[in-house]
Amino acid sequence: MTAVISLLLILVLSVVITRVSTIALMHTGLSLETARFQARSAFTGAGFTTNESERIVTHPVRRRIIMALMMVGNAGLVTAVASLMLTFIGDQTALGTGMRITLIVVGVTALWSLTMSQWVEQKLSMAIEWALRRYTQMDVQDYAALMHIADDYRISELAVSASDWLCDKSLRDSNLRNEGLIVLGIERPDGSYLGAPQPDTVIEARDRLLIYGRAKNLEELDKRRRDAQGDLEHEKAVAQHALQQAPD
Repeated sequence: MTAVISLLLILVLSVVITRVSTIALMHTGLSLETARFQARSAFTGAGFTTNESERIVTHPVRRRIIMALMMVGNAGLVTAVASLMLTFIGDQTALGTGMRITLIVVGVTALWSLTMSQWVEQKLSMAIEWALRRYTQMDVQDYAALMHIADDYRISELAVSASDWLCDKSLRDSNLRNEGLIVLGIERPDGSYLGAPQPDTVIEARDRLLIYGRAKNLEELDKRRRDAQGDLEHEKAVAQHALQQAPD
């Protein structure tokens, strides 16, 4: 029984640590996907890519968060899970194997539900923003509120490949605004960043776009390919957005 409780406690602690770190990184301006990846990578010691690591080490608050995660991870939390599993297998107590498995399944399910809770995320976000303002010198903003990220709106990073519909198109020709999508910035393969790009800016292969819009529209754009079918999908997206914006 002790092994089961210890295992669940370690899982809870690991999830809480990475969740808090993810939210903290988001409040420094990273997208949810990037923040989650960075937090999990640092905690597990898996490492991350050169371009993304530069975005971390050049930002003082992000650097502190990642350093703390690395220290906690190296302290043995991740390794302890594997070691504890071996202890659990050899736990000879009155509690049957079936009951132990049931307790673990129930515990993990409850933990998963908790991590997906919007209420929990909101409370954590408020607490972390207060802590960042209180204990750092950075001007931390609630980017979700500033950009009105609600309902199905969000900010997303989109990597452009040579086969994508956007590749080699200017922002004017892509006409993304008429799809309800706004390109906030473009990161070039050499690491340079174009903030508030102009209509004549050409999107190139290996660019990373920072885009604001509806989640469904962003997902459809990410899947759109550079062919006639892609042009048809663009026209359909423009028509759908115009219909959504039309007065009732």
